[in-house]
Amino acid sequence: MYFLSRELYFPPVSYASPEGIVAIGGDLSVERLMLAYRNGIFPWFEDDEPILWWSPPQRMVLFFHELRISKSMRNILNRGMFKITFNTAFKDVIANCRTVKREGQQGTWITGEMQDAYVKLHELGFAKSVEVWQDGVLVGGLYGVDLGHVFCGESMFSKVSNASKVAFIALALKLQQENYRLLDCQVYNDHLASLGAEEISREEFLKILTT
Repeated sequence: MYFLSRELYFPPVSYASPEGIVAIGGDLSVERLMLAYRNGIFPWFEDDEPILWWSPPQRMVLFFHELRISKSMRNILNRGMFKITFNTAFKDVIANCRTVKREGQQGTWITGEMQDAYVKLHELGFAKSVEVWQDGVLVGGLYGVDLGHVFCGESMFSKVSNASKVAFIALALKLQQENYRLLDCQVYNDHLASLGAEEISREEFLKILTT
């Protein structure tokens, strides 16, 4: 396992462990985070762990032509139940992603250190958010890192039914309109799969990311 020093460096992702850990340690500086994302690496760790840097062998992504919008979701979108905004309440979105209770999870991987780091990324224009409002109240959203041609989704939250799906769909449609290559969802989950996301190999993901 590669242990990072103060040097701004990551080993090749081909050196990753079978589960996808590329390196351990380092920091969450803007420079290191952006180097990581541009090389298909992201941090994911718990409060009591050192920083773990991942590039899993299978990457969950959404190709926009594969986006699935169910009939019921189209009805929700067409009825105007929610107001959708982009990048207007980043701090509130990440705070909610950190604190919202999730079924089957006791805590969150968004540590205070990580929250502060992504707020800095946002202030520099690298991290962005989608907000979903209902009657003037923030009820859902997501945030991630924008690489200009790939958007790396980090976390989403929902306080009312379907709010996170609305955020995801709205972002996907916006990115497609702006000619992004794909939406990076990092690791598999059923929620994302139901919306059309799929797993591709790390090699295929890196080829898209770097060309």
